[in-house]
Amino acid sequence: MFVIKNYVTTGGTVACALAIGYLMQSGSAQQPSAEPSGARVASISEQGADLAGLQSVVLTSSSPTEAHNEIQPKSSLPAPEQSRLPSNCDLSARALAVPGANARLQVKAPCHANATIEVHHNGLVFSTETDALGGLNLTVPALSEYAIFLISLPDGKGTVATTHVPEINDFNRIALQWQGKTELQLHALEFGAGYGEKGHVWTGSEAGGEGSVIHLGQGGSDIARNIEVYSFPIQSATETGSITLSVETEVTEANCGKPLNVQSLEWRADQRLRSRDLTLDMPGCETAGDFLVLNNLFTDLTIAAK
Repeated sequence: MFVIKNYVTTGGTVACALAIGYLMQSGSAQQPSAEPSGARVASISEQGADLAGLQSVVLTSSSPTEAHNEIQPKSSLPAPEQSRLPSNCDLSARALAVPGANARLQVKAPCHANATIEVHHNGLVFSTETDALGGLNLTVPALSEYAIFLISLPDGKGTVATTHVPEINDFNRIALQWQGKTELQLHALEFGAGYGEKGHVWTGSEAGGEGSVIHLGQGGSDIARNIEVYSFPIQSATETGSITLSVETEVTEANCGKPLNVQSLEWRADQRLRSRDLTLDMPGCETAGDFLVLNNLFTDLTIAAK
């Protein structure tokens, strides 16, 4: 059961700016849930910042650590254990197409254990963290048939992985991305479904539906980049109708009264990627604890049964 005390709902027309938001690709680019009630107006304006731009990545590998050439004196006592970098610091990445028009991305950065890295793909940018061995293994929804992934490390080095994802043409895909501490939720109501019913799809879904939502990113800081992506398999659709999309976020002490930059990217049946950059003025801090609902950020998806 989904119970929320207060919601803030945006009204009016969203002013949007189409922008190119991807790299090395052709075309245009970038828990509470309950039935929203109440109404306050939050303003949305155009913003020029490109959240998807890769500013500077040096496509090289880390150099191996220099060998220590000094002769150490012998000792009968065992030498204390010292932390050492791996002898091979080469950075590598590979991508493999997997079912669902996704790519399995594997990164090896042995000299960057528990390091925050950024992944860029066709306008999408999200930050995540390597494991204790400097590895990363995750599934990323593709936004192009010939998918290119750029991996950027904190020291400015980076690498590239590519794969072919022919299944992308069987999906409609909607992506939302943002930066900062605010947590956004992408919600899809499939074929007239109500909140909490089957067909209400988001990352906290229990009933589920034909589509799915995935969250990638790392929250908790002002520089963290996050994405949520909704995917619908148009080739296996069993119903004809529309899918309504909305975005929700809680007004908190950390984001109240501040501008929030977001970007939407849409891959639809015409195989074109569309991008819109927006700036949302969050409500004042007196509304902390309320939920803001953006119900005019995306155009409804129209689906025909196959």
